[in-house]
Amino acid sequence: MSRLHIVARTATLSALLAPFVTIGCHSSSKISAPTFAFSKVPAAEQESPYKTGISERDYKTDIIEGRATGARPGQRIVLYAKTDGRWGVCRQSGQPFTSVETDGRWRASVHLGIQYAALLVDPTYNPPEQTESLPIVGNGVVALAVVNGEGAAPVLPSPKILNFSGYEWTTSTGPIFHAGSRNFFDPANAWTDETGALHLRISGSPGKWGAAELKLTRSLGYGTYRLQVRDVSHLEPSALLALITWDGVGTESTRRELDVELGGWGYLDNTNVNYVVQPYYVPANFVAFRVPPGLYTHSFQWEPGKVTFSTVAGSINKGGGRVINQHVFTSGVPAPGGESVRIALYVFHQGKIPLKNENEVIIDKFEYLP
Repeated sequence: MSRLHIVARTATLSALLAPFVTIGCHSSSKISAPTFAFSKVPAAEQESPYKTGISERDYKTDIIEGRATGARPGQRIVLYAKTDGRWGVCRQSGQPFTSVETDGRWRASVHLGIQYAALLVDPTYNPPEQTESLPIVGNGVVALAVVNGEGAAPVLPSPKILNFSGYEWTTSTGPIFHAGSRNFFDPANAWTDETGALHLRISGSPGKWGAAELKLTRSLGYGTYRLQVRDVSHLEPSALLALITWDGVGTESTRRELDVELGGWGYLDNTNVNYVVQPYYVPANFVAFRVPPGLYTHSFQWEPGKVTFSTVAGSINKGGGRVINQHVFTSGVPAPGGESVRIALYVFHQGKIPLKNENEVIIDKFEYLP
């Protein structure tokens, strides 16, 4: 069985999805592939990149319309809008599906973004709530079309590639939500120095902060992840450093997320290290403690059904050091999938003490042991 799929990427209202052909495994007859035509496309819109006082539920909405030719009975439309670095599903009366009329027409509400996507799916398809990359044709997705929003889209800085600790990383760019806080991620805030150490910075001023994030360009799976971090006791309470595994597809509870979080979450004299197996609100999935100033190696060893977090004083490559804390999680531990490692320094905007100054951290080394 073969499939040919071409995604339409055009800003015109007559954007069409070029057909793909399915040849039956036991028949030589050809079945016409579905096609999409957009008859009404909303504007390309995204909130100001530095605006923080919004949530993902505050997005403006508009109507999108189109026609699906060749849809079979029971197939439905799933609509996505891309904003703040992710594709988010657009729900209709609480459901992620839009019906196709007998003449192929469909009409729905979407939250405004810079691009819009329409997926024709089988009745049993379960769409991801949010995703960094759209699903591909297959596994319940019959056809897919993408169209740019009308008008000029926001211009964001281009991501860049960094080599750190023998791995290739890409920088995040533009506004993205982290831990419920919307940050503007600027690739200029991440770099390596002549020793190979990684620098991450929060730059700017109140009301216009720029954060930093690196994402590993491949998934590593089970193994031990280590991060050697220089003293971060100078960080303001609302500056957070995180080492996480995170899958760009899924929901908050299904993203294969394991976290080591460093920071005070907006409060003085708070705990400053968290170990988390998401979702964090499950009591058995969360441990918090406080460490004094100094250089530490934070790590987690990820195994089937088990993950062991630890924090060691000093460099673990110099004969080890005093174990400050260690905790083994056996509940809700995810299996590997499409996750990748991310290292981020960002502003937590929901704490009691707002950020006042620029902040910077230095990470000497990342290490992965399979």
